[in-house]
Amino acid sequence: MTRTELTQYLADFLHVSAFKDYAPNGLQIEGKDEIRTIVTGVTACQALIDEAIRLNADAILVHHGFFWKNEPEVITGMKQRRIKALLKHDINLFGYHLPLDAHPMLGNNATLGRQLGIVDAEAIEEVAQGLLWRGKLDLAVSASEFSHTLEDALGRAPLHIGDGDAKIQHLAWCTGGAQDYIDVAASLGVDAFISGEVSERTFHSAVEQGIHYFAAGHHATERFGIQALGRHLAREFDLMHHFVDITNPV
Repeated sequence: MTRTELTQYLADFLHVSAFKDYAPNGLQIEGKDEIRTIVTGVTACQALIDEAIRLNADAILVHHGFFWKNEPEVITGMKQRRIKALLKHDINLFGYHLPLDAHPMLGNNATLGRQLGIVDAEAIEEVAQGLLWRGKLDLAVSASEFSHTLEDALGRAPLHIGDGDAKIQHLAWCTGGAQDYIDVAASLGVDAFISGEVSERTFHSAVEQGIHYFAAGHHATERFGIQALGRHLAREFDLMHHFVDITNPV
């Protein structure tokens, strides 16, 4: 397919125009017109770009792209090296931030919920552009057991705040750097809240409001959406797709 066709398809499929975001969603760096091989990854870091070059990719699709609000506007240093490599090899870079978090089927929150076996999962539409989700487990389990479920699904042990022996069943979650939604989650009456990152203040919010908190990793919680999007595009448009997971413990 052509670059223009892919740009338009993803703008419609991910409802890009519906979001107020911190970076541009869509085509960020223009490369070759014809796209046959795509690489997906969480963040457009140098290691991902280098692997895309090795794989002869025509386009890279990421959740964390370039040109974030309040970052320096000049193209020097690390940013220059990344962009230079893309331009030299004529590789398109597409970035989708909040639209990929929120997509009801392929988004980061939807796919994380499925990975964890959460049922009756739904976005809370009136909160944070539909980025905060809730659902439940089929059966109540101990918080320690659920920590193991997270570790098995994500490949890293989460930080858990709360009593490990206590039972939990009703959950809220938002992937990535969403720790401050814990207060909204507590107001919903759920047993636990899951996000990627944790702050010093999160501990006190969890303890004082009696809600379990699981910090499962920003990168780890946001790996599934971009993979699902890549698989979808490969299936729909007969593209070659490679997901590249660049190790990141954060």
